[in-house]
Amino acid sequence: MAAPRKLTARYAGSGKLLVLGALAVAALAGWGVTRLAILTGTVGDRPYELPLVWLTASLLLWWLPLAWLERPVTVPPGARKRIDALRVTVQVPVYNEDPEALRACLRSVLTQSRPVNRVRVVDDGSALAGEPVSYDDVRRDFECEAMLRGIETTWDRTANRGKRFAQMHVLAEDDGDVFVTLDSDSVLDRHAVREGLAPFADPRVRSVAGQVLVLNRAAGLLARLTGVLYLPFTRGLRSAQSVLRRVTMNSGALAFYRADVVRACAGAYENECFRGRPMQMNDDSMLTFYASLSGRTVHQPSSMVFTLAPERFGHYAKQQLRWMRGTAVRHLWWLRYQPLTGPVFWTTVAEYLHLLLALAVPVVLVADPAYRGRLGELALAAAQVGVAMNYLMALRLFTVHRSDESAGARLLAFALAPLAAVWRSLVLRPMYVYALLTCRRVNRWGTRGSVEVSLSTAA
Repeated sequence: MAAPRKLTARYAGSGKLLVLGALAVAALAGWGVTRLAILTGTVGDRPYELPLVWLTASLLLWWLPLAWLERPVTVPPGARKRIDALRVTVQVPVYNEDPEALRACLRSVLTQSRPVNRVRVVDDGSALAGEPVSYDDVRRDFECEAMLRGIETTWDRTANRGKRFAQMHVLAEDDGDVFVTLDSDSVLDRHAVREGLAPFADPRVRSVAGQVLVLNRAAGLLARLTGVLYLPFTRGLRSAQSVLRRVTMNSGALAFYRADVVRACAGAYENECFRGRPMQMNDDSMLTFYASLSGRTVHQPSSMVFTLAPERFGHYAKQQLRWMRGTAVRHLWWLRYQPLTGPVFWTTVAEYLHLLLALAVPVVLVADPAYRGRLGELALAAAQVGVAMNYLMALRLFTVHRSDESAGARLLAFALAPLAAVWRSLVLRPMYVYALLTCRRVNRWGTRGSVEVSLSTAA
């Protein structure tokens, strides 16, 4: 079953009720942190050490309050003609994609309220069981509809070399003004391109990240939970970074770049290495990195895209590990090349300090005999903080209204916040530590060997 033709999303923003709710949940989290400080401060002969740690850990989550200040960018009246005149090229790399997912992706590109000028598809040597994969039917329908709409298209098939080479196969010489990069299972909201171009009214903006929503959210508990687990990054850290005009990592599902940024990095981008090994992951963050070196990088929450999430744990674990390993490498790039006086360097330091505290504090509490008698109380207070923080992040679900999602479905997703807290602590945090220790394996993943997710279970 293909994705619904009229699948849309509307950004509702942070209304007064949401802000009041956020303040209430933040107060609950603050009370939990205070309670932890009191409990640990009344034990042993070092009454100020752990309370100071709890306070420091709270301050390191600087992005939580700042994210609520994000607002979509609108085009000033005087800049409308300049934005409308931008030539937009969309690039879609394909490898072993579900044909119906690819069809839905391309249809969504062609039916944008702000038409694009050119769509360039590159099939990166799709093959299953040693036999080439044919997308002839999809290609024929796509090219026919594009011709009727007056949109230029190209469709190339290349030897399998990976996503970066597929992108640069066409973008290195393309004469567009703005490049839009998509994954082949991305389904754009009808106004995604119009909204994503708005920040380019500011000539200092070099890249724009779209907001990512889970397309197959009804496929099972893992897919529903993934939608909640995305929020700390997609509507938390990324939103806060956007307020500072320093987004560090766009999503491959939907991102916009000044074309000169991408053309200038041709050659270096495809051939990035880490410790002598070809970098086969985090292509999106590398393009964002290039953009950040020459100007502002922002997030546009009203430019929305639906993407397929893993439905099996094995697929999910592989995806998370490659993302985490790539992020670990990118952190090293930021610490080395971002200016010491800029926010990216120090927010990266803060992220690692927070991880260190999150790992060290439980060890200290268990190892120190002075705290063992109160571990139950401490665990309960820590759980209160964790659940409150996750509810605070999950409130961002209500800033988006989807055509395929009822109010009840949003409430159900919101109710998963405690499970998301447990999942982060027991699954994602240990996985991240493992990814840090094995980040040299950046060449262990290139392109999928089979169709991993199809639209058959998408809502």
